[in-house]
Amino acid sequence: MILVTGANGQVGQELQFLANQYPEYKFLFADRTVLDITDESSIRNLFETYNFDFCINCAAYTAVDKAEEAQEAAQIVNVNAVENLAKACRLHQTQLIHISSDYVYHSESINRPYQETDVTNPQGVYAKTKLEGDLIALKTSKEVIVLRTSWVYSSYGNNFVKTMLRLSDKLNRLNIIFDQIGTPTYARDLAKAILEIINKIDKKEVTDYSGIYHYSNEGVTSWYDFAKAIFRLKDKTMTVLPIETKDYPTAAKRPHFSLMNKGKIKATFDLEIPHWENSLEECLELL
Repeated sequence: MILVTGANGQVGQELQFLANQYPEYKFLFADRTVLDITDESSIRNLFETYNFDFCINCAAYTAVDKAEEAQEAAQIVNVNAVENLAKACRLHQTQLIHISSDYVYHSESINRPYQETDVTNPQGVYAKTKLEGDLIALKTSKEVIVLRTSWVYSSYGNNFVKTMLRLSDKLNRLNIIFDQIGTPTYARDLAKAILEIINKIDKKEVTDYSGIYHYSNEGVTSWYDFAKAIFRLKDKTMTVLPIETKDYPTAAKRPHFSLMNKGKIKATFDLEIPHWENSLEECLELL
């Protein structure tokens, strides 16, 4: 049986959509009304009621700028709750798959895609709490996979793609940052990858797999080029002007460079990862 926390988030909703393609598994999709991951007793009761083989933790405090003021809230969800889940997973021999973020890096000197072994350098409360959650999960239980991802979007929830489409109905001109480089991740592709990983672990096709992995779609882009692609694929007339990060100040510092090397996850789990433009086109067809 598979427990999915944060079930109403982008990845959680994509997992719900894909679940019927995996009839061999039973799923429990838990939002805050079903499971309070910040409450150890709530987790303990659920784990004692059900026999979970896997736990996919999609829950997180993701309001990056708001976290600068709401430090305690970010700490509780991104660190304390992760430790609660990891402890329960260790006690019940449940494989934990925890979703993390490219924000844990932030090098000023690396000019190649990050590897899982690279030094972390989180900037801001969100980034620091995500890294702390990663480390505490890995320390608490040996059966942990940490999936660091970037620029997540979906037909569900709030995200950059839907924001661009919403603004295009009101405006004919936008300024978009061009000096932040990374790769968009379609949440449905990430959800598919997680279910493939579970399937291969369950069938014992892979062994010795715990640790940190990177997952995003293939390819490289900037927020500016990402926006241009959205409008092009939707046949929307929009003037998009490139601006620098310094021209759009935010409370939390964003990574200028978020490319991640995905060689490890592809080799370990034999995954094929779609290019970001193909996945964007697929998502836009749903919108």
